[in-house]
Amino acid sequence: MSFCPELEDRLTRYAAIDSQSDADSPTVPSTACQFDMLNLLKSELEEMGAEDVTLTDYGVVLATIPGTAPGPTIGFLAHVDTAPQFNATGVKPRVVRGYNGGDITFPDAPDLVLSPEAFPKLATKQGHDIITASGTTLLGADDKAGVAILMTAARHLLAHPEIQRGPIRLAFTPDEEIGRGVTPDLPADLKADWAYTFDGALPGEIEFESFSADGCEINVKGVSIHPGYATGKMVNATTVAAKIVEMLPHATMAPETTKGREGFVHVTGMEGGSTEMRITLILRDFEMAGLEAKGDLVRKICDAVQATEPRAEITCTIAHQYRNMRYWLEKDMTPVELAQDACRALGLEPVSVPIRGGTDGSRLTEFGTPCPNLFTGMQNIHGPLEWISVQDMEVAVKLCLGVVQKAVR
Repeated sequence: MSFCPELEDRLTRYAAIDSQSDADSPTVPSTACQFDMLNLLKSELEEMGAEDVTLTDYGVVLATIPGTAPGPTIGFLAHVDTAPQFNATGVKPRVVRGYNGGDITFPDAPDLVLSPEAFPKLATKQGHDIITASGTTLLGADDKAGVAILMTAARHLLAHPEIQRGPIRLAFTPDEEIGRGVTPDLPADLKADWAYTFDGALPGEIEFESFSADGCEINVKGVSIHPGYATGKMVNATTVAAKIVEMLPHATMAPETTKGREGFVHVTGMEGGSTEMRITLILRDFEMAGLEAKGDLVRKICDAVQATEPRAEITCTIAHQYRNMRYWLEKDMTPVELAQDACRALGLEPVSVPIRGGTDGSRLTEFGTPCPNLFTGMQNIHGPLEWISVQDMEVAVKLCLGVVQKAVR
């Protein structure tokens, strides 16, 4: 049986729906458009015969696939929101069938090229069906590929009660891209012994280690006065904010200069004017000591700039986002080992590398439900060159089914 036609249909339909999250919004979910995806999934789950289908007051669609054999209750998660970093309005997915190994061009951006020379992983997908957007938006395979994979697996399991499995719980979350997809209420509502997010990249990747993460906001208040009469009186908040940013370690601790297990301090935005400025940053490290050191560094920079201009008012607030799931998973690697066994059964040697980011599984694990991350096939996420192989997604469906069956043996 081939799952490719269903996966192609689901991803192209889901990707065309705008569901971008917004870190500056206080609502839950952060954007109303995410309900377009959430309500659609709720309806589709009900139509395929899933049980206990619910849309919670914190914006998560939950559902049950009943078990047919004694076994643990396993949760599977994917997120419906797409990244705020790039345009996600008006996504036009298209399928490059039987990819021939050459450059892929884009109808709405003639100068944009997806090249196997620049992206060698693409060169390994000759003959595959490749899905991209049209050039002016991201695709949103992060994580609508995960959504399509889980919906396809769910439909198959519900249509085949002879497949031995324990109870399965599905969760489709909002706001993962802004670190708010998993609330403290979700573990109790999910009721899973352990879970998996389908939010990873190449086939074979089974991830149980992520960044630890904090968010940082720096607010600068200057002294405002008419610039024509400002001598000795004005304190320009923009100038003060620029000094803070300039003092950050750009050559050694920025995302564009770090790799592997190196953490970073990343300025994500600056807004305001000469009277008040707001700087937002994210702090990332695999170890808690490294994360705390980065927070201390930012505070010291703010203190140093404050000392040079005491008339300004500088505040620095650092907030917890998520923690490295390895801290909890390494105490009991059962869910990781089960996924690795299921991966090997597909003829793939599992690969576990640290995620230079986070998933809903990072927060879910921290809240008490162990949750490694599994591959979907997505590549070049968060930009116009995003692509995914339908055949790789099919392997992910088979991994999901394999995990389910191995858990009851």
